[in-house]
Amino acid sequence: MLEIILAGGWLMAPILLCSTLSVAIIIERFWTLRRSKVTPEGLGGKVEDWAARHELDQRHLNQLRTESPLGRIYASALSNRTRSREVIKEAVEDTGRHVVHDLERFLNTLGTIAGISPLLGLLGTVIGMIKVFSAIMISGVGDANVLAGGISEALITTAAGLTVAIPSYFFYRFFRGMVAEYVISMEEKAISLIDCIERGNVQPAVYSTVGA
Repeated sequence: MLEIILAGGWLMAPILLCSTLSVAIIIERFWTLRRSKVTPEGLGGKVEDWAARHELDQRHLNQLRTESPLGRIYASALSNRTRSREVIKEAVEDTGRHVVHDLERFLNTLGTIAGISPLLGLLGTVIGMIKVFSAIMISGVGDANVLAGGISEALITTAAGLTVAIPSYFFYRFFRGMVAEYVISMEEKAISLIDCIERGNVQPAVYSTVGA
């Protein structure tokens, strides 16, 4: 493996760096975007219990805010529950934009890696072919070792670039779809909570319609 990497020339260094970053981002996003962490089960029931016991104070709202992205949205709505629907909705939308930004963290980097990795491989191909034609100009076609070295460098960098780009692009699209699904789910839950606040200021009898 080391011989193959060395044979690929200096462009293998940025390709390997892209590969390392891609793997790190994929692992981090898998850990961060777990459903149990973004939209935990039972969160609505927990808020319902707090409302029933009249414990929706600042301490509980801070706890809710730090618990999960969905909790941040709930806390934003509940912090403004005594205000009009428009104010509550605006607060939820502002918080939602920050939540979505956090959920999409590093995804642009992953998409960039997916885009530049094949270009780095292509650049390696061009450099390898330049070496081949330079060797032909100097030594003719008789020195097979020189020709093979240039062709080998061209093929190795191309293969390496595609090897990094294909899974990076796949997981980039995968995580974007996952975030979009979370956003729709949180929007539905936020609207349900706003409706409950508007109807009864989060009274226990009406808040039970908010799902976990």
